[in-house]
Amino acid sequence: MSEHGEGGVHGIDRIRARKTLGEILAVAASFEASARDFYTGLIPRVSKRIRYLVEELAEEEARHHELFSDLAARGDIAAQLRARVETPASDTRFSDCIQVPELGPAPDDQAILQYALGREQAAMEQYRSLAGSVEPGPVRELFEFLAEEETRHKAELEKIYYEIVHSGGV
Repeated sequence: MSEHGEGGVHGIDRIRARKTLGEILAVAASFEASARDFYTGLIPRVSKRIRYLVEELAEEEARHHELFSDLAARGDIAAQLRARVETPASDTRFSDCIQVPELGPAPDDQAILQYALGREQAAMEQYRSLAGSVEPGPVRELFEFLAEEETRHKAELEKIYYEIVHSGGV
Protein backbone atom coordinates (compact mmCIF):
# COMPACT_ATOMS: atom_id res chain seq x y z
CA MET A 1 0.00 0.00 0.00
CA SER A 2 1.36 3.40 -0.94
CA GLU A 3 2.31 5.66 1.91
CA HIS A 4 0.79 8.56 0.00
CA GLY A 5 -2.49 6.89 -0.97
CA GLU A 6 -5.81 7.48 0.75
CA GLY A 7 -5.14 4.58 3.13
CA GLY A 8 -1.50 5.49 3.72
CA VAL A 9 0.04 7.74 6.33
CA HIS A 10 -0.67 10.95 4.43
CA GLY A 11 -4.24 9.86 3.66
CA ILE A 12 -4.90 9.24 7.36
CA ASP A 13 -3.43 12.66 8.18
CA ARG A 14 -5.80 14.23 5.64
CA ILE A 15 -8.77 12.43 7.19
CA ARG A 16 -7.72 13.50 10.69
CA ALA A 17 -7.39 17.08 9.44
CA ARG A 18 -11.11 17.14 8.65
CA LYS A 19 -13.95 17.85 11.06
CA THR A 20 -17.64 18.17 10.57
CA LEU A 21 -18.87 21.69 10.15
CA GLY A 22 -21.01 21.12 13.24
CA GLU A 23 -17.87 20.32 15.26
CA ILE A 24 -16.20 23.47 13.96
CA LEU A 25 -19.24 25.57 14.86
CA ALA A 26 -19.22 24.07 18.36
CA VAL A 27 -15.57 25.07 18.85
CA ALA A 28 -16.31 28.55 17.48
CA ALA A 29 -19.26 28.90 19.86
CA SER A 30 -17.00 27.85 22.77
CA PHE A 31 -14.37 30.35 21.62
CA GLU A 32 -16.92 33.17 21.68
CA ALA A 33 -18.50 32.03 24.98
CA SER A 34 -15.15 31.86 26.74
CA ALA A 35 -14.34 35.38 25.54
CA ARG A 36 -17.74 36.67 26.62
CA ASP A 37 -17.31 35.20 30.10
CA PHE A 38 -13.70 36.36 30.37
CA TYR A 39 -14.49 39.96 29.43
CA THR A 40 -17.63 40.04 31.59
CA GLY A 41 -15.57 38.91 34.57
CA LEU A 42 -12.96 41.59 33.86
CA ILE A 43 -15.39 44.52 33.79
CA PRO A 44 -15.36 45.29 37.53
CA ARG A 45 -11.58 44.76 37.77
CA VAL A 46 -10.23 46.87 34.89
CA SER A 47 -9.23 50.51 34.96
CA LYS A 48 -11.92 53.04 34.18
CA ARG A 49 -9.88 54.04 31.16
CA ILE A 50 -10.68 50.81 29.29
CA ARG A 51 -13.80 49.61 31.11
CA TYR A 52 -16.02 50.78 28.22
CA LEU A 53 -13.88 48.74 25.82
CA VAL A 54 -14.07 45.56 27.90
CA GLU A 55 -17.87 46.01 28.15
CA GLU A 56 -18.05 46.36 24.34
CA LEU A 57 -15.87 43.27 23.86
CA ALA A 58 -18.13 41.24 26.19
CA GLU A 59 -21.21 42.36 24.23
CA GLU A 60 -19.61 41.58 20.85
CA GLU A 61 -18.52 38.13 21.94
CA ALA A 62 -22.01 37.42 23.34
CA ARG A 63 -23.51 38.43 20.00
CA HIS A 64 -21.07 36.19 18.10
CA HIS A 65 -21.89 33.26 20.38
CA GLU A 66 -25.57 33.80 19.71
CA LEU A 67 -24.96 33.85 15.93
CA PHE A 68 -23.21 30.48 16.10
CA SER A 69 -25.87 29.00 18.38
CA ASP A 70 -28.66 30.21 16.10
CA LEU A 71 -26.91 28.85 13.01
CA ALA A 72 -26.25 25.45 14.59
CA ALA A 73 -29.95 25.16 15.48
CA ARG A 74 -31.19 25.77 11.94
CA GLY A 75 -32.85 22.72 10.45
CA ASP A 76 -32.33 23.84 6.86
CA ILE A 77 -28.56 23.40 7.08
CA ALA A 78 -28.45 20.13 9.04
CA ALA A 79 -26.90 18.23 6.11
CA GLN A 80 -24.24 20.90 5.65
CA LEU A 81 -23.35 20.70 9.38
CA ARG A 82 -22.62 16.98 8.98
CA ALA A 83 -20.27 17.63 6.04
CA ARG A 84 -16.59 17.22 6.75
CA VAL A 85 -14.37 20.18 5.93
CA GLU A 86 -10.65 20.75 5.98
CA THR A 87 -9.51 21.93 9.39
CA PRO A 88 -7.79 25.30 8.94
CA ALA A 89 -4.10 25.64 9.77
CA SER A 90 -5.16 28.24 12.36
CA ASP A 91 -7.38 25.72 14.18
CA THR A 92 -4.93 24.87 16.97
CA ARG A 93 -4.22 28.51 17.79
CA PHE A 94 -7.93 29.28 17.64
CA SER A 95 -8.77 26.35 19.94
CA ASP A 96 -6.00 27.37 22.34
CA CYS A 97 -7.68 30.77 22.75
CA ILE A 98 -10.62 29.07 24.48
CA GLN A 99 -8.31 28.92 27.51
CA VAL A 100 -8.16 32.38 29.03
CA PRO A 101 -5.32 33.85 31.10
CA GLU A 102 -5.55 34.63 34.79
CA LEU A 103 -4.82 38.33 35.03
CA GLY A 104 -5.22 38.78 38.79
CA PRO A 105 -7.38 41.19 40.77
CA ALA A 106 -6.13 44.37 39.06
CA PRO A 107 -5.26 43.48 35.45
CA ASP A 108 -2.93 45.68 33.49
CA ASP A 109 -4.51 47.59 30.56
CA GLN A 110 -1.69 46.59 28.23
CA ALA A 111 -2.00 42.88 29.08
CA ILE A 112 -5.75 42.98 28.45
CA LEU A 113 -5.27 44.72 25.11
CA GLN A 114 -2.53 42.29 24.06
CA TYR A 115 -4.75 39.34 24.90
CA ALA A 116 -7.71 40.87 23.03
CA LEU A 117 -5.53 41.57 19.99
CA GLY A 118 -4.34 37.96 19.92
CA ARG A 119 -7.91 36.65 20.13
CA GLU A 120 -9.09 38.95 17.34
CA GLN A 121 -6.18 37.84 15.14
CA ALA A 122 -6.87 34.14 15.77
CA ALA A 123 -10.60 34.60 15.10
CA MET A 124 -9.99 36.63 11.94
CA GLU A 125 -7.65 33.96 10.52
CA GLN A 126 -9.94 31.08 11.49
CA TYR A 127 -13.14 32.61 10.13
CA ARG A 128 -11.49 33.76 6.91
CA SER A 129 -10.06 30.29 6.31
CA LEU A 130 -13.37 28.60 7.10
CA ALA A 131 -15.27 30.94 4.78
CA GLY A 132 -13.05 29.75 1.95
CA SER A 133 -13.58 26.07 2.73
CA VAL A 134 -17.37 25.79 3.01
CA GLU A 135 -20.11 25.79 0.42
CA PRO A 136 -21.84 29.06 -0.46
CA GLY A 137 -24.78 29.72 1.84
CA PRO A 138 -25.56 30.86 5.35
CA VAL A 139 -22.52 29.23 6.98
CA ARG A 140 -20.08 30.85 4.56
CA GLU A 141 -21.89 34.16 4.92
CA LEU A 142 -21.54 34.00 8.70
CA PHE A 143 -17.82 33.19 8.50
CA GLU A 144 -17.26 36.01 5.98
CA PHE A 145 -19.20 38.45 8.16
CA LEU A 146 -17.29 37.47 11.28
CA ALA A 147 -13.90 37.57 9.52
CA GLU A 148 -14.60 41.15 8.46
CA GLU A 149 -15.93 42.07 11.89
CA GLU A 150 -12.89 40.60 13.64
CA THR A 151 -10.64 42.50 11.21
CA ARG A 152 -12.37 45.77 12.16
CA HIS A 153 -12.19 44.93 15.86
CA LYS A 154 -8.47 44.23 15.59
CA ALA A 155 -7.85 47.55 13.83
CA GLU A 156 -9.81 49.40 16.52
CA LEU A 157 -7.91 47.61 19.29
CA GLU A 158 -4.58 48.39 17.64
CA LYS A 159 -5.50 52.08 17.58
CA ILE A 160 -6.50 52.04 21.26
CA TYR A 161 -3.40 50.06 22.18
CA TYR A 162 -1.18 52.56 20.40
CA GLU A 163 -2.92 55.49 22.12
CA ILE A 164 -2.60 53.95 25.58
CA VAL A 165 0.95 52.62 25.24
CA HIS A 166 2.34 55.70 23.51
CA SER A 167 0.52 58.22 25.68
CA GLY A 168 2.55 56.97 28.60
CA GLY A 169 -0.52 55.41 30.14
CA VAL A 170 0.94 51.97 30.70
